[in-house]
Formats: sequence, structure tokens, C-alpha cells
Amino acid sequence: MKITIIGAGSVSFCPCTINDILLSDLLNGSPLEICLMDIKENVLPAAESYATQAAAYLKRSPKITATTDLAKSLNGADFVVCAIEVDRYYYWSQDWHIFRKYGFRQVFGENGGPGSMLHTLRNIPPMLEIAKAMEQHCPNAWLLNFTNPEAKLIEAVLKLTKIKAVGLCHGTNMGIEQLADMLEMDEEDLDVAACGLNHFGWFQKVVDKKTGEDLYPKLKALELRMNWLESWDGWALSRIMLRTYGLLPYPGTSHIGEYIAWSDEFAPYAKGLYFYDPAKEKPWARKVAPHSEFTFEETKYEHNPPRYAPSGKTFEDMDIADMGLSFDFSPEKVEPSGEVAVDIIKAIVSGERYEITSANMMNNGLIPNLPPDMVVEVSSYADASGIHGKQMQPLPEAIAAMIRTQASIHKLIIEAYCEKSRNKLLQAVLLDPTVSNYYNAVCAVEEICELQKGILPELN
Repeated sequence: MKITIIGAGSVSFCPCTINDILLSDLLNGSPLEICLMDIKENVLPAAESYATQAAAYLKRSPKITATTDLAKSLNGADFVVCAIEVDRYYYWSQDWHIFRKYGFRQVFGENGGPGSMLHTLRNIPPMLEIAKAMEQHCPNAWLLNFTNPEAKLIEAVLKLTKIKAVGLCHGTNMGIEQLADMLEMDEEDLDVAACGLNHFGWFQKVVDKKTGEDLYPKLKALELRMNWLESWDGWALSRIMLRTYGLLPYPGTSHIGEYIAWSDEFAPYAKGLYFYDPAKEKPWARKVAPHSEFTFEETKYEHNPPRYAPSGKTFEDMDIADMGLSFDFSPEKVEPSGEVAVDIIKAIVSGERYEITSANMMNNGLIPNLPPDMVVEVSSYADASGIHGKQMQPLPEAIAAMIRTQASIHKLIIEAYCEKSRNKLLQAVLLDPTVSNYYNAVCAVEEICELQKGILPELN
């Protein structure tokens, strides 16, 4: 069996995927190749060294290869785990600041909001390159994708290629952690059904595994008694939405707030964390990350940054530091990751059913009141025949309406790519709930397309 990891320089997903593969007796019980692929040759030695040392520590003997050749990495692959991004924080800074500069209240700008549309357009070309290479070199393999924006990218791959692909995200587990905290229960005692959109999911069912009790009445009663200021940045928006719509969303304000016009009043960090003086600064220009940029853990109200902060690390320095921290081998790093890609592989190989908290796939009626041809996130399972979504109940109409708007945005962004149409991008931006001014939307699209013309697909 051959498992290919594309994006071997990914500090978030490559080491943990290697660990999960090597920890499996099932996968290591037969001849196994782990192929590490990245377009940056300089990241491969660290990834290969980590895999070799981890294998030796666990007394495993897979064949470990590393290459910058996409075709070679995919030739004969059975599973492809993908986590790719180019200059992530540099472009994300532009995605965020340009649209905020023109007065649009997007929160985070990663998977939702107008910033996410540029994020998608940057990642569609490499994702389709991988998928189309899979059609040629391993047409029966599964693509297990961690690359964001999950829903938009998986929809593009499923609509524009013939491969089997699924998007995976640990956001649902973050939601379960929040649920357990609110309910003052152990996560292991919760049985949930989750569905919606990636980073904008909803728990349709929350049940006590031991007793079968529906825990929603308890959750709603406890929420009404909670101090408003507890975990405000993470919980306040979720609590308001629970009160308004009757279901708890996940994974938290920074993500669910991306899809809502009025969420920034529950995201005070958005104004402080990303503040800059536009008269004197362009945060991305020197490729230097300001203090706490994109780091929510450092924005708690008791946190006092130094009066005269250091000049800051460049995005490149951050990447190098992250590589060192993630790929420097030590035995204590070799532990299960909690990600589900390798569990899915084991289920398909063994035929033993594995429950997946949520996965991103084409709807096809799984959520009845959402378009069948959009990618949604649903509770799922894997077995010998592949990955399958579970049938869900219709979502409350107000929630479904918000997600249907995103379905149209998905279509427009894919059309913008296929038709090389900047106008379709503008149509998608104008449809976004956080955008409120035509003139400013046009100016923002023109400015960011000029800034990112070296990496964006052609948009005329």
C-alpha cells in the first residue's frame, strides 16, 4: 500500500499524519510506502528525517520516499493526504486587511467572507493539478484533504474532476469540546449529529451516551445562567445563535462569524488584534507578522503586550521556526493526533466501520433543505466501500437560508475560475453578507487582484 502526503512541509498535518500511519499495526502489517511530496525541496529533508526516526523508534519498516515530482509521488498511490498552502500568513494578511480597509466587517477571512474567495482562487489551481494528476496516476485513490477553504475546494475538485475526495476538519471536535465544557460533562459521554457548512456547522443532536437523554434542554437552561463574560471571544456568538435558532453552532466565533453580517459585535478581538494605522503601515509589505497576528490565544483581556514590541518575525522566519519545532524528532511527539485521515484509511482497508464526526462531501440530499450540488459538512462513516454521509434532518429555515447564500458563492467562485472572470468574483463578493457598498467592493476587488496577481489564476 502507498500513502502519499502532499504538503510534506505542513507543520500542522505532516508530522501527525506520519505518526498516525506508523502507530497503526494494521497498516504496518503489510508492505507499506509513505511518500512525502512538496514543491519546496528544502522542506523534504526535515520531513523525511522525522519519518525515518519515528519509524525506527516504533520499530516499523515502511519504505519512506520524498520527492518534488507530483506524478512520481502519485504513481500507484492508494491514498493521498493533502495539506497545502503557499505563503499562508502573507496572503491571509492581505485577504483580511484589504476588505476591512474598505469598511467590510469580515471576521477572520479564512473560509468565509470575501477574503476566503481569494483564498479559494489561490488554492483551486494547485488542488486541481493534484486531482487531475491523480486521474492519470492513481484514479482509484481517495483524496483526503485538509487544505482550506475546505467546502469550496472540495466542491471544485468534485465538480471539475472524477476523483474520490473528502474534506476533513477538526472544527467539529472543537465544538464538542465546547459542548462538554458548557454541559460540564466528559466529551466521551456525548453522542452528537453535526451538519451544515465547514466552519459553520450545527449540532442537530446532543445526547448522553450513557442514558440516551436529549441534552439540549439542559444546555439551554445552563446557558441562560452563564456569566456573559466567560470565554466571550469563543462563546458569545454561539450562545446568541443557540438562543435565536435553537441549535448550537461550531466551532466558535472566529469561524462561524465569517458567514454572518452582524457577528463582529461579538468579536471584539477583530478590531484590536488586526489594528494598524493605514496612514503609515501596510502590514503585509515587509512580510513581517505584527505581534499576535492571527493568534487568538494571546488576545485575552488580561494580556498586556510589551510597550515597545520587537520588530517581529518575518513570515518566512515563522515558517522556519515552525518547521524546527514540528519536525525535530523526540519520542514524546509520537502519539495519536486526533485527526481522522488515517482512521479512515484503516476503515477502508480493513472493512471495519469507523464513525466520523463530520466530513465535507457533496450534499446529494443528505441535508434535505440545502442544494444537492453543494459541498456540506455532515456526520459520516467509513467502511470498505468508502466514505458515506449520514442522512440528516432539515436545518431550521433561517440557518438553511444563510448556507444557501454560501452555496451560490461557491458556484460563482468556481465559475470565476473556469471562466477567468473577475466579474464573477465581484458578483460573489457583493453577495457576501458582510459586504455593504458597491463602490468599495469594486475597489477592494481591483486592489487585491493587483496585489495577488502573481499567484491568482487569470481573472479578466
